[in-house]
Amino acid sequence: MKTKETEVTRYAQQILSQVRTVVVGKDPVLLWVLAAILAKGHILLEDIPGVGKTTMALAFSRVLDLKYSRVQFTPDVLPSDVTGYSVPDQASGTMVYQPGAVLCNLFLADELNRATSRTQSALLEAMEEGQVTVDGVSHRLPQPFVVIATQNPTGAAGTQLLPDSQMDRFIVRLSLGYPNPGDEAAMVLNRQGGNPLLRLSALMTREELTAMQDQVAGTYLNEAVVEYIVQLINATRQSGDILRGASPRATLAVTAMAKAVAQLRGRDYVVPGDVREVFICTVAHRLILSPRAEGQGKTPEQILGGILTQVPPPRLR
Repeated sequence: MKTKETEVTRYAQQILSQVRTVVVGKDPVLLWVLAAILAKGHILLEDIPGVGKTTMALAFSRVLDLKYSRVQFTPDVLPSDVTGYSVPDQASGTMVYQPGAVLCNLFLADELNRATSRTQSALLEAMEEGQVTVDGVSHRLPQPFVVIATQNPTGAAGTQLLPDSQMDRFIVRLSLGYPNPGDEAAMVLNRQGGNPLLRLSALMTREELTAMQDQVAGTYLNEAVVEYIVQLINATRQSGDILRGASPRATLAVTAMAKAVAQLRGRDYVVPGDVREVFICTVAHRLILSPRAEGQGKTPEQILGGILTQVPPPRLR
């Protein structure tokens, strides 16, 4: 596949068109998920059970021809269940690596907040470095590789909040939410002929998706746009409503998502509007608010919206 800018847009439209037949009425979220995949990022879905998180992950894995693996996290899931383990081979007298669930292209970490801290941290190396280490030996993950993790915002029994270090490794935090009545009716009708997931087909190979990701990474970035991103991130560190602002990793995440959105909009260069579009969903989950802001009932999204109005975007020539 020739990785031309127009082809990235065309393939994206075909991908989203197929996924929409399974996940109805959630077009903005589907666009963000695809953008995050193209940006080589990982996705956190914070939502109630039963709204289609697993179905959406399966749909993307089928359309993008990704090897899919899912773990339903509970307190008794061990780190080795995720990363793998070594067993002795009697014939050779050596230890043989048995791959864990994370050795795939799309890993769904379902209800990750119900796992222990040790099991949660087992994902960190895989998400950040694209490898796992078992008994001192590193094993590379297949490429492309993306984690979609879910956590429920309600029902705290048996949960362990994700640590800040792990939250910061997700490029975006999204929520599907309830469908409206019309979309819910369409969902029921779509399933009268069987499971719509079974009707999905792969639109590209993994190698072609990797080529698209590489093209997104090469999207042109003007110095003025870079300065704008840095100014927005720095404003989170100066705000009196924020106890801990966004990290340099957040700067890179905003940049990567802005590049992906630019390509999805049919451009091979980033404009300030791309940055503004991705800023809130890319940064909100990384912040720790001040006690005063929490007491006033402010949300990270509201505070970031204010920062967008305070920091003027550059005018590109």
